Amino acid sequence: MGVFNFYNVRKPRQYNHSPIYYDPRKEALEKRIHKVKAEMGVEETDYEQYKEAIRGSFIEGTTHLKKSRNKGDDIRNRVYKNMRLILVLAILAAVFWYLFWK
Repeated sequence: MGVFNFYNVRKPRQYNHSPIYYDPRKEALEKRIHKVKAEMGVEETDYEQYKEAIRGSFIEGTTHLKKSRNKGDDIRNRVYKNMRLILVLAILAAVFWYLFWK
């Protein structure tokens, strides 16, 4: 049997990530270059390409959402299924109440 010691509880190990290939001067230089280009108007950020890259990436990362999309389920279909489930539960509750408390 183990002896419980409540006074000297071990602290959990900490995760300390230090990147191997990190050059702070290079990162600061790149930030300054992008800032100057944005001020001069040479470099314009195109947010539309980011929107296209982000759209759908969450669904691709989850299996249950991917399956429902492949089956053709949309939000209206899910709402219909949820409402049908609530209706069935309400009918069962009414029958239960009528049979046992009436």
